[in-house]
Amino acid sequence: MIFDDPMGKLWWIVERGLFVEEKQSAYYGQYYTPLQELEQEVLQWLRSLVDTYAEQAGETPVEHIRSRIKTADGMKEKLHKKGFATDADSALSHISDIVGFRLVTHFVGEVYDIVDSMRRDGRYRIVKEKDYIAAPKPNGYRSYHVILECPFPVAQAGKIQIEVQLRTIAMDCWASLEHEMKYKKHIDNVELIERELKRCAGEMASTDLTMQTLRDMIRKE
Repeated sequence: MIFDDPMGKLWWIVERGLFVEEKQSAYYGQYYTPLQELEQEVLQWLRSLVDTYAEQAGETPVEHIRSRIKTADGMKEKLHKKGFATDADSALSHISDIVGFRLVTHFVGEVYDIVDSMRRDGRYRIVKEKDYIAAPKPNGYRSYHVILECPFPVAQAGKIQIEVQLRTIAMDCWASLEHEMKYKKHIDNVELIERELKRCAGEMASTDLTMQTLRDMIRKE
């Protein structure tokens, strides 16, 4: 969509945001506000862990932290693929990333340091960990996933699971491009792009490890 009037673009963005918000509220119903509150609670917890790390290390390890509540359309599609009912109650019972967080670090070592901080803090129980950095997915995807169990009194079970993904800037850049290719329709040379993405993933991982080694050498000196 092309806008000649900047204000027209602004209003379109605002209206689209309100529309999405209404869809989210309609789908999650009574759970939506508590989910928003939980999102902010966990976000503040993650920031406090990062701040503590930064105070001890003398520098911040994280480029940025982002969070989201899974969209209504995305949630229904995921539940349908898994063979579950597509309502909000089913989402709370069966999906572990209804609320998701992404921490992007500068170096690989910082990913593992922050995960260790999460374990030591113990505020939320770690249910599962998936180290796709040490063992990448076949397409080259690298990231560290942590599934947390959080109290959620309004749910029937009294708790839900959420997901935290940690990755370096290089991994995040790669994942963004791979995500765009995955969901964009009518792409030419798909096989070539997939091969090149996998090759780039390996090169970027090698660069990440080299940068980590160089930093360690500098600090040792």
